[in-house]
Amino acid sequence: MKRRSFIQLAAGAALVTGVAPLAYPARAASKTIVYLTPGLDLPFWRYLSKGVESAAKAKGYEFLALDSRNNPQTQLQNAQDSIAKGVAGIVISPTDSSTAPSVLELAKRANIPVVVADIGTNSGDYVSFIISNNYEGAKGVGVALAQALKKKGWESGSVGLITISQARKNGQARTQGFRDGLVEGGVKTKEAGLQQMQSYTADETFKFTQDMLTANPGMRGLFIQTDQPAIGALRAIKAARRDGQILVAAFDGIPEFVDLLKSGQIVASGMQQPYLMGQKSGEAMMSHIAGQSVEKEISVPILTVTSENIDKVLPTVRETVFANEVK
Repeated sequence: MKRRSFIQLAAGAALVTGVAPLAYPARAASKTIVYLTPGLDLPFWRYLSKGVESAAKAKGYEFLALDSRNNPQTQLQNAQDSIAKGVAGIVISPTDSSTAPSVLELAKRANIPVVVADIGTNSGDYVSFIISNNYEGAKGVGVALAQALKKKGWESGSVGLITISQARKNGQARTQGFRDGLVEGGVKTKEAGLQQMQSYTADETFKFTQDMLTANPGMRGLFIQTDQPAIGALRAIKAARRDGQILVAAFDGIPEFVDLLKSGQIVASGMQQPYLMGQKSGEAMMSHIAGQSVEKEISVPILTVTSENIDKVLPTVRETVFANEVK
């Protein structure tokens, strides 16, 4: 069966629900900002949601987060429901870049502004795109890992990469940034291999790491391109009885990383700032509604957090990364 476009799906869903895309009420009917998120079960999206909420409520707006459960059709239905209620604006973190245009098209027809927070869109009209600089963030991690390897005298050891999908632009940026960071940090080592995550779980990364350790007895470094799966890599290293022999670097951040960085089990992590990204997204929406000009793309810095600077940057990390959920 041929795949239908999401615009076609939108039209079909409209017939089922009785919602006609061209007849949505104007956004002035409501003072509610809606955030469409891939999945609130992941801390990153929960923190970003809190940031949007803080900016909206600071301007006297109501806030509602709708979970798409990583399902593009659920995302589309959430968008239709929001538009039918005549919300003042939509902030969306798409399930993926290819599913965002259908939401943007429906919102455009209803004259409802949209801000895109992370992930990005392949096409469509929006007020602003809030994004992290994945290349620079991963480059900082590469430099930090290179410095740690040199400090140990392990420059000649190989380094493995367990990445997010390399079909994603942010995945490509993280890989290239990390490689360039190693070189800038003075390490021109060979790679122990590159494995792309599919399920993005700790168990998947455990298996990848086991295979790399077996195939590369001289491996000294490992870069995991997202947070929770890094726990699986640490488990695999411990199971292989190679504790203290492999330096692990990561990306993003979960509360467990604080103690892991302090203990040196993780030497560095490029932490995006999801709460700050949410705030910037909400502020962009509020400015647009107020008739002010808004930058089309707003880049939020990524923090290079290491075992050496964790205590210094922790107050910032608690607020902008963990939304004050971590003491």
